[in-house]
Amino acid sequence: MLRYIVRRVLMAIPVLIGIILVVFLLIRAIPGDPCTALLGERATEEACERFNEANGLDEPIWVQLGIYMKNVATFDLGESVRFSRPVNQLLIERLPLTTELALSALTLAVLVGVPMGIIAARRHNTAIDTGTMALANVGVSMPVFWLGLMLAYVFALVLRDTPFALPPSGRLSAGVFSTPYYEVWGWELRDGSFWSKFHEYVANHFMLNNLITGQWEVLGDAVKHMILPAVALATIPLSIIARITRSSLLEVMGRDYIRTARAKGVREINVVRGHAFRNAMLPVVTIIGLQLGALLGGAVLTETVFNLSGVGRALFDAITGRDYAVVQGFTVVVAAGYVIVNLLVDLSYAYLDPRIRIE
Repeated sequence: MLRYIVRRVLMAIPVLIGIILVVFLLIRAIPGDPCTALLGERATEEACERFNEANGLDEPIWVQLGIYMKNVATFDLGESVRFSRPVNQLLIERLPLTTELALSALTLAVLVGVPMGIIAARRHNTAIDTGTMALANVGVSMPVFWLGLMLAYVFALVLRDTPFALPPSGRLSAGVFSTPYYEVWGWELRDGSFWSKFHEYVANHFMLNNLITGQWEVLGDAVKHMILPAVALATIPLSIIARITRSSLLEVMGRDYIRTARAKGVREINVVRGHAFRNAMLPVVTIIGLQLGALLGGAVLTETVFNLSGVGRALFDAITGRDYAVVQGFTVVVAAGYVIVNLLVDLSYAYLDPRIRIE
């Protein structure tokens, strides 16, 4: 197992290098440059020369690529020309929100989508099957931005001043603050050290931070703010998971060992739970892994509609502002997330199907 994990990690290194190379070249192929995007009307030729020299953009492209690859090897993702701050610090601030949003949306999609698929498969060619798949088709067809706006309108305006009202934007209400766990527990962290940055990153996961520190009011407020974005973002993955679960379970239910179990008098619920479900989960797990990777990097519309400052929104702003370091750094992190998720999916195959042996 360890040898397989090491081999997969080593195989991922050329993939990440290729992604860095492609993004590095594509972002520079976009018309415009950071100086013009940042300075606007003040972008004179002399000002841009000074700007490019200060940020190393006057060097040949292959020299810039070599410098960047060397910095990435030391986990230095550069500095944003727009914010004049290290990209690592921006990731510490932005990535936790996107991670919480993606995991919340995926949890909702799995908890609702898998049972929907199972029910539809067990009630194949009935009104329940037709209705469930109709709902799935509607869910996968609704644009995220439209659904987000409708949810915000209904729960923030129509249901205002009712117990069902939910906040339409932001991560916490005005005047509500999440105190980091290391401050609550009285830890003293050295500024600028790796561990101080690590603890800051973990503490920026507001729901986790408030859960382990017992800040229940802040936790409740954070959960309320996360409900609408998570529902809007989960709709499409939920629908896809429901459809894949249904089709995979129907395929498994037609195999010989299922008919044998039924012929032996095994109850239908035990047939599904003990014989069919685990074998039907392989394609479902694959889809769940792919959806998680997509959610980590594709929450731009959701974050924009609900005014959330996450990775997706920051990446979009960086592309429009030609902030090369932010685009490259955030893309590398999202790509690394994809690699890790795919590795976990591959490892889960051995658990779900004993016939699969990882040597």
